[in-house]
Amino acid sequence: MEQSVVDNAEKSRFEIREAGELAGFAEYHRSGSEIAFIHTEIDPRFEGRGLAGKLARTALDTAREQGLAILPYCPFIRGWIIKHPEYIDLVPASHHAKFGLLAD
Repeated sequence: MEQSVVDNAEKSRFEIREAGELAGFAEYHRSGSEIAFIHTEIDPRFEGRGLAGKLARTALDTAREQGLAILPYCPFIRGWIIKHPEYIDLVPASHHAKFGLLAD
């Protein structure tokens, strides 16, 4: 099935759609050069398809492209970063301990 992720800035969230239907989202709060991820949710009908991981990767890649620092308050985003250490550099080093991330 066709999947797409878009930044719905009006709703302050990245949305993932499958076959045009909203399957989930990652809510954020953006302030200056920081983006704080606060909640990620996948509709139960779409679970088990890897959509949350695709959503996280696209959101974090977009933040990197825009030069934004990540504040992973959302447990899913934080856990995803821990499992994909190539994204830890997006979290300011001064916040690593706060979010339980490995030191550089």
